Amino acid sequence: MNNEKRIAIVTGGSRGLGRSTVLALAARGIDSIFTYNSAVDEANKVVAAVEAAGARAIALQLDTGSVGSFDAFVGEVRRAMTSLGAERFDYLVNNAGMSDHTKFAELTEAVLDRIYAVNFKGVVFLTQKLLPILKDGGRIINISTGLTRFTTPDTIPYASLKGAIDVFTLYMAKELGRRGITVNTVAPGAIQTDFSGGTVRDNPAVNKHVASLTALGRPGVPDDIGPLVASLLSEDARWVTGQRIEASGGMNL
Repeated sequence: MNNEKRIAIVTGGSRGLGRSTVLALAARGIDSIFTYNSAVDEANKVVAAVEAAGARAIALQLDTGSVGSFDAFVGEVRRAMTSLGAERFDYLVNNAGMSDHTKFAELTEAVLDRIYAVNFKGVVFLTQKLLPILKDGGRIINISTGLTRFTTPDTIPYASLKGAIDVFTLYMAKELGRRGITVNTVAPGAIQTDFSGGTVRDNPAVNKHVASLTALGRPGVPDDIGPLVASLLSEDARWVTGQRIEASGGMNL
């Protein structure tokens, strides 16, 4: 695998952790096909940054909660891989997701269904659809959250479905081991992005509170996560599978 041009598929690659991952992969000479939901201008900026780093990237629009669109999306992926000179890809990073802070007493079926569609159902079925074109010996990283280990108010549906991702990772690692494919979870702590409306990044009180709970004394930034994901996709991590790797700076220890 190291002697060939490698390709990663990263969902939600136009901003935040996904953007950091795509750029960290580009720094290692790895091309990316990444998805964006609606921010086409931001996606184009990521493509330009990847090209400036000497790699290639193709941005494809996708609502990861719309399972009915996945067959057409896989067709787009196949065409994108052809333009990159490949028939199969090497790495899948299931990063795209949505936040939610609905109080449990106010939770509705519609809200839960949307979180489920994006944060779990979409991950399961997109992985299923892409597995036939993932190389044997490839890698899958699913993005979870520190909130499956520790709690914070008004995150029950979000954290519960990320907990399902942790279990999905474990079972997929067993299922795909015969193909030499590793499957791991990366669980970020509180990160300074626009996720959850940018609360950690933009609210000084929240930022200070998170820092007070964190052994390393600050909230995370996207580049605390992207390079970690890139390293787990490398041959250096070939013997790591079925693991939940928390990257929280030591929150709530």
